Amino acid sequence: MEIKILGPGCPKCEQTSKIVAEAVSETGVEANVEKVTGVMDIAGYGVFGTPAVVIDGDVKCVGKIPKKEDVKSWLTQ
Repeated sequence: MEIKILGPGCPKCEQTSKIVAEAVSETGVEANVEKVTGVMDIAGYGVFGTPAVVIDGDVKCVGKIPKKEDVKSWLTQ
């Protein structure tokens, strides 16, 4: 599973990264988590608000910090 955290590294982006890491750990899902910080790279996903979470190419969340329960449900779908 490929997970990308889109954002420039602001506090909300860091919080999103922490929540995603905790959800991955708690669900036991094998995932490669990558931070994408380049503005053009982020825009390439059609995302214009950060933080955003992309799982296997599917944009799951834009412009807000996701709830851990939501991330867990995305990981186990």
